[in-house]
Amino acid sequence: QVQLVESGGGLVQAGGSLTLSCAFSERTNTMAWFRQAPGKDREFVASISWYGDTRNYADSVKGRFIISRDNAKSSVYLQMSSLKAEDTAVYYCAASGAVAVTTKERYAYWGQGTQVTVSS
Repeated sequence: QVQLVESGGGLVQAGGSLTLSCAFSERTNTMAWFRQAPGKDREFVASISWYGDTRNYADSVKGRFIISRDNAKSSVYLQMSSLKAEDTAVYYCAASGAVAVTTKERYAYWGQGTQVTVSS
């Protein structure tokens, strides 16, 4: 059972930056960040392969967010910049045994989520 623990959420002003961290307990092929705003479905944000050579981003965050990982520290990160009010959501870290997947149904393991609130 893969365990995931997110941290780093908080309140930030529009245009600001924030970095989320996710600590994982075991190796998996792909790790990702998803987010869920109130009343909306959980949506894909970004994913990264074990070696970091394959990364995918949602169109809404391309050029603003960067996903990275440090396997020696068993951690995955999401650097968020130029934040907008519409980025406000609970952000979830997820892990999958599949490769380069972007749909939530392909992720078996989830963290508890961390709240990101962007004030305009």
